[in-house]
Amino acid sequence: MRNFDRLPFILAGVLFLLAWLLGFPMRAQSAPLGDVQCTLIADAASGKTLYQDGICDQRFSPASTFKVPLSLIGYDAGILSDEHTPAWDYKPEFKAVKRDQKTVDPVIWERDSIIWYSREITRRLGSEKFAGYVSKLGYGNSDVSGNPGKVDGLTHSWVNSSLKITPIEQVDFLRKLLARQLPVSAKAYDMTSAIIPTFQAGGWTVQGKTGSTRLGGDADKEKRSLGWFVGWAKKDGRQIVFARLVVDATRTDMPKGLKTRAAFLKDLPLLVK
Repeated sequence: MRNFDRLPFILAGVLFLLAWLLGFPMRAQSAPLGDVQCTLIADAASGKTLYQDGICDQRFSPASTFKVPLSLIGYDAGILSDEHTPAWDYKPEFKAVKRDQKTVDPVIWERDSIIWYSREITRRLGSEKFAGYVSKLGYGNSDVSGNPGKVDGLTHSWVNSSLKITPIEQVDFLRKLLARQLPVSAKAYDMTSAIIPTFQAGGWTVQGKTGSTRLGGDADKEKRSLGWFVGWAKKDGRQIVFARLVVDATRTDMPKGLKTRAAFLKDLPLLVK
C-alpha cells in the first residue's frame, strides 16, 4: 500500500486514540443520533421473526408502552381490582392537561394514556417495591432510578428518563406475557389482557399500547420525538407479537404514538399474510 493510501487509516486511528484519551463517549449503536425506525413482528409461540425492518436493537424510553407491565404490576400487587376498579378522581395537584382532568379507571387509563393514574399506582407501590417488580419482570434495562439528582424514579423513570428498552426487548417481554412466563398472578394476566385497547386490521384482532414523548437532553435530540406501538394480534388461529418504533424530527398533528399505531394497523395485513 502506498503512503498516501494509508493516510485515511492513520488519521482515523489518531482520532480514535485522542477521543479515548480525552474521555469522549464512544457510541456503539448503529444510528445513535439520527432518525430511527423499526418494525419487528414475531410468532408469539415460537419466537420466529416474521418481519423485521430497521434498527431494532437500540434502547429508548418506553413512554406509555410501560402501561403494559405496569398493569401486570398493579393487578398483581392488588392496587387494581378489575376493569373499572379503582376509579380515581382527578386532583389539581396532579397538574394534568385538561383532557386528563377526569375520573379514571383501568380501562380509561390504558385507552387514554393517563399518566397521573400511572403515578398513583407507583406511589402506592413505593420505590422499593416498584423497582423490585420491574427487575423481576426483566423489562428493558430495569432502571427506574429516574433523572440524576431529582429522586423522581417513582413518577418519571419511564418517560424520557432512566428506563429504556429496545423493540427486540419489547417483543421478548410480550411473548413472555402471552406465555404467562412472568412472575405475576393469573389475575394480573387476565385483567391486563382485558384492559389493553383492541383494534381491527385486515382480519387481525390487535391489542396494543402506544407511547409518545419528546427526546430531550443533548441539543441534537431536542427536536426529535418518539412514537411506539407494541402489542399482539390474532388471526385464523395464529398469534403474533410486534413492536414498531419511530424516532425522528417530523412534526405531526397528533401524538407520534397515535400516528405510529395508525400506520402499523394499515401495514400489518401487508406484512404478515
